[in-house]
Amino acid sequence: QVQLVESGGGLVQPGGSLRLSCAASRSIFSFETMGWYRQAPGKQRELVAEFTRGSRLTYADSVKGRFTISRDDAKMTMYLQMNSLKSEDTAVYYCHGETRLRVGDQLTGVWGQGTQVTVSS
Repeated sequence: QVQLVESGGGLVQPGGSLRLSCAASRSIFSFETMGWYRQAPGKQRELVAEFTRGSRLTYADSVKGRFTISRDDAKMTMYLQMNSLKSEDTAVYYCHGETRLRVGDQLTGVWGQGTQVTVSS
């Protein structure tokens, strides 16, 4: 079974920084896409940043220039560096990846359990 486990959330003041980590139970190369989503209270889950096949990067307009997605293939870990945090960044952040559980299978979406990020003074 493929697992994604997030860590690094917490409480931070506006203007501060946090780095989220997403540890995968298999090689990151096995994921067609891999990225971060977030869900604020009363809102739909939204894409924050994502790698797609070929290392193409996508960022939500609201985080461009402030957030950076990266990965360490040797550690099978993806990161989200969040700088200049704002109160509107407060949400539960989820790691997500699409992979084939076995060769020849269709793509399956895998979600982490989520980590809370609260930006408040």
